[in-house]
Amino acid sequence: MITVLTGAGISTESGIPDYRGPRGLWRTDPDHLKLVTIDYYLADPDIRRRSWEFRRSSPAWDAEPNAAHLALVELERAGKLDRLITQNVDGLHQKAGSDPGRVLELHGNMWGVVCVGCGARSTLREALDRIDAGEDDPSCLACGSIIKTTTVMFGEALDQNVLAEAVDAAERCEVFLAIGTSLQVQPAAGLAGLAAESGARLIIVNAEPTPYDDLAAEVIRDPISVAVPRLLARL
Repeated sequence: MITVLTGAGISTESGIPDYRGPRGLWRTDPDHLKLVTIDYYLADPDIRRRSWEFRRSSPAWDAEPNAAHLALVELERAGKLDRLITQNVDGLHQKAGSDPGRVLELHGNMWGVVCVGCGARSTLREALDRIDAGEDDPSCLACGSIIKTTTVMFGEALDQNVLAEAVDAAERCEVFLAIGTSLQVQPAAGLAGLAAESGARLIIVNAEPTPYDDLAAEVIRDPISVAVPRLLARL
């Protein structure tokens, strides 16, 4: 079976920029970084207001899955895919048709909203509708606490259940395919090394070198929307 890890590179070809990368917005504009940092977000109503507007303007609203997303759906339908682990929060894998039960979102999902107090959940669309109706800083309707998107912000821990399932998938697979990820953000990056150490064949599809290239049986630098369908057809 094949376990897949995807990063920002698979979504850039759908028009979603890489915010975390070396030239990404989080590194080049520290002020924008505050919008997705939990301590700043909780402490400052103005940061929360700007963060909601940042989510509103995301290109993910109009983004469509590309050929690489669709090829992974075909891999699943062929019975070859164990788990699809992603560092992305855009939901494009599910939009392409991937089984949500097989998709492990390490960094959460931008389309949901959660209360930091009581855990009540709603949707991003509902929060933005409340802002449009006149609420500058919408709070939880159940308890009045601060709400945020269901993304993992800087300073927050990953969901340990999701991470544990990702670790299991990396350890048991025969092939571990890393697509569009620099393999520099831990603990996601460590899954590639764990898979290789557990005996899996590691294949990396990424434009730039990664710290795990030396462990890989194959490294592919071609554009992802071309390379991934071709590779999966071969596998």
